Amino acid sequence: MDMKKLGLVLGCSLSMSLAMGQNVEFVKENFAQNKEGFKEAKKRLDEGNDIFAATSKKTDDAYRKKFYKEAIAPYLDAYAVNPNNALLNYRLGVAYLFSDQKAKSLPYLEKAKKLNPAIDPELGFYLARAYQMNMEWQKAVSDYKKYLATLSTDKGRAKADVVNKYIRESLSGEKLQKKPVRVFFDNAGDLINSRFTDTQPVVNADEMVMLFSSRRVVLPDGKAQPDKDKLAHDDIYISTKVNGQWTVAKALDKNINTEKNEVVVAISPDGQRFLFTGDEGDGNLYECVLKGNEWSKPDELSKEINSSARETSATYSYDGKTLYFVSDRENGIGQGDIYFSVQDAKGNWGKAMSAGPKINTAYDEGAVFLLPDGKTLYFSSEGHNSMGGYDIFKSVLENGQWSEPENLGYPVNTPEDDKFLSLTANGRYGYLASSRLDRSQGESDIYRLTFMGAEKHMVLNTEDDLIASTSMQVPLPVIMPVLDLKTPQNIIVQGTILDAKTQKPVEAKVEVIDNLRKEVITTFTSNSATGKYLVSLPAGKNYGLAIKRDEYAFHSENYNLPATAGFRKEDRSVTLQPLEAGSVLPLRNIFFEEGKASLLPEATYELKALVALLNDKKSLRAEVAGLTATQEASQPLSESRAKAVLDYLVANGINAKRLQSKGYAFTEVKSEEAKDGSTQEHGIEVRLLAK
Repeated sequence: MDMKKLGLVLGCSLSMSLAMGQNVEFVKENFAQNKEGFKEAKKRLDEGNDIFAATSKKTDDAYRKKFYKEAIAPYLDAYAVNPNNALLNYRLGVAYLFSDQKAKSLPYLEKAKKLNPAIDPELGFYLARAYQMNMEWQKAVSDYKKYLATLSTDKGRAKADVVNKYIRESLSGEKLQKKPVRVFFDNAGDLINSRFTDTQPVVNADEMVMLFSSRRVVLPDGKAQPDKDKLAHDDIYISTKVNGQWTVAKALDKNINTEKNEVVVAISPDGQRFLFTGDEGDGNLYECVLKGNEWSKPDELSKEINSSARETSATYSYDGKTLYFVSDRENGIGQGDIYFSVQDAKGNWGKAMSAGPKINTAYDEGAVFLLPDGKTLYFSSEGHNSMGGYDIFKSVLENGQWSEPENLGYPVNTPEDDKFLSLTANGRYGYLASSRLDRSQGESDIYRLTFMGAEKHMVLNTEDDLIASTSMQVPLPVIMPVLDLKTPQNIIVQGTILDAKTQKPVEAKVEVIDNLRKEVITTFTSNSATGKYLVSLPAGKNYGLAIKRDEYAFHSENYNLPATAGFRKEDRSVTLQPLEAGSVLPLRNIFFEEGKASLLPEATYELKALVALLNDKKSLRAEVAGLTATQEASQPLSESRAKAVLDYLVANGINAKRLQSKGYAFTEVKSEEAKDGSTQEHGIEVRLLAK
């Protein structure tokens, strides 16, 4: 029989004194007129008590969180028949405190205190926790202080340290709640979320790929997962954007998802690789790489990153050469610390180094995310000025030093655990999973955050139209104050690389070059199936992009970014020309002294690439063309500069008989170099000729 229906009989079976709020013991004498209800309720109560007793003996909070909540369902069934039992209310409240819905604990713990204040010595402590979870800050502080007074000076010292921390959190929470940040939460909708637990969303830099973990019933092979959270496991799901909308999330293949837990923790800015933690009992990090349309089998990261301890979170740098990660290895500052490792020229990870005491605390750092600007770090911590559990903080690397971590504020952070945040390249949009917001579809849903920045008295543009057909807006209190949103200083360059003749995708190398230092910073590869590529270029450098593929002429781009370049996205699709007569190579990284034909050192890398190309294709000749991009530009100067490039080629081993140079007047310039308007007044291009 339905336990709620059985509970309706309670009003006829209990005396007037019991109905007035006295403690009602779970004995059959109190349910003489509701024997069937009592029998079923007692059975469910015993089930809950067995779970509660077994879980109470554990000291691991992760274990408690996982299994305490299994007592909630049987306890609620028992509660439907007897809501006036002090011990049941107490245990139900405690179970909720260890669940993902901690705020629900308060009415049960308050009722337990009303029915029997002496039901358990820890009631005062848990009631204070419930007040903190419900942001009743002063009540929390008051009850924490009362509980402190009950602790002995010796045995209670460790517990007193914990309680004092909770008092500091409550005071911090009160302060932060008074100055909430301007942020909107949008539920990602039913194409992403399910009625189960959906967690840890990560998005790439241009917000076109999302990965997340979910405890859904259906496995990748179509078999049903058990419909009990303690038996279900995490699998990784993916969604991509089409016409501005997320597609239906699909589980990754079973070469990645297994019958154990796979929890995604990071995706690269270009969306071509991701990291996850596998449940092999080792707590290690694994990487998968997108090869065309298929993800590779997981590859375990090296021992410089993975250790005998647990590595639980990670994030890629913009160039893929640095990995920040969280580990609870020995000799750290706290329980879990943030470390980083740098790749050497051979692609091997170096020794892990601590992010330092400005970031790490004596408590636990739980997750980490680095913006593609290469210097803005978001991380979760139980330390600093947290308002409870894990809060999300931001710190910026300036001149080799991390800034003082800044709490992202309420309502991004709450008294509960706010741990994993993934942001788009501009830092304005983020994704997190939460169970604390209204209108969630499951135990934990994925939300899109929009940080509004300073309030402006103007109509928002279309980018701020937050309600899409597959999403729903979550009402939150009116929010006025502002989180200090500093615009990331970087540019995102993205596009597709195609064969100029066939217009089919080409898998090509994309080299990012520091022109001043004359060296390659990093190399990416475009996707073989789509031709897509994406690179992030932090401000403050003169960058060259060299797009290369065997048997094709290389393609050149230049981005000279001042330190205050701001943020922008640029679509730059490229067609690679076959390495044959008739092909034209605009050279966008050939630099001269102003008004002169003297080559600057910044031109060295691209000049060397041109030498290599001509050495590889000795059957071709080349014309070095000096271009005047404006009518005012000097054609003689263009001729001199073309001759300077020719002389460099000859000096570096190219037969002069294969070369010629020419300066072109403005009216003769028809190349892509002049059309896009992105280069200097004078440009250089190389035209390949037959012998």
